[in-house]
Amino acid sequence: MQITSFRTEQLKQVPVLKSGYVVRVHQKIKDVSSEGKEKERIQIFEGQVIGTKGGKGINGTVTVRKISSGVGVERIFPIHSPSIDKIEVVKATPARKAKVYYSRTGQEVRVQE
Repeated sequence: MQITSFRTEQLKQVPVLKSGYVVRVHQKIKDVSSEGKEKERIQIFEGQVIGTKGGKGINGTVTVRKISSGVGVERIFPIHSPSIDKIEVVKATPARKAKVYYSRTGQEVRVQE
């Protein structure tokens, strides 16, 4: 009983995320300055959703990929993590497949217009 109530309290309101969407993930990062003071800031990661796992449940994750300085960068974000401030959908054009891992090889992702 306690575990289910604990889990439902942790759930956040998250927009619908599908493969092919371009999203902006705001993540809280704790920095330590040279004086030893802890400072919290928000780091933004913007890219294309290439897959989701776990649905909207407590264990749900989303994999986001972007190209930074010619190098592909992928990050897996737990949707309901306390370190995730918010997730914004920048462009909502779903892909034709559930997992667009083929975008890693340089193939173009077909999106529905």
